[in-house]
Amino acid sequence: MTVTLTDALWELIEPVISSEGMELVTIDYVRESRGWVLRLYVDTAAGVTIDHCARLSRQLSDILDVKDIVPHPYILEVSSPGLNRILKKEHDFITYRGETITVKTSEPVEQRKNFKGKLLDCKEGTITVNTGNQEVAIPLSLITKAQLKYQFPNHKTKKQRKS
Repeated sequence: MTVTLTDALWELIEPVISSEGMELVTIDYVRESRGWVLRLYVDTAAGVTIDHCARLSRQLSDILDVKDIVPHPYILEVSSPGLNRILKKEHDFITYRGETITVKTSEPVEQRKNFKGKLLDCKEGTITVNTGNQEVAIPLSLITKAQLKYQFPNHKTKKQRKS
């Protein structure tokens, strides 16, 4: 079995992040116009502050420099997953039941590859999403990308308040 760079990075840095009481959500290693970027998304139940990110960035930068497993010069970014958090692990889908999500699949499910709706459940390797007109069971193995779709509160305009 071949170990990918992302797997090797995960194994190296996840224990450090866990020891800080945080969760490593995902790792992106991508080439952008400014060069290679190693982006780490971390979270806690109480949320992530700039101080959390700065502290982790310093710790992880030192570790990554010593281990030297990244093949190119890169920019390290440590960030919160944000409002539209990526969902990857079964645990993520269980945690965010009841929320609105978007899902892309590698193969059609019910003749579609793109879904948006309320995440109803996650069990036995399958999520169930209510798209408004149907409930769709999507195997986790077919999901290429899933993320929360933050719904801004519906504030009334001045006109609506006056009536």
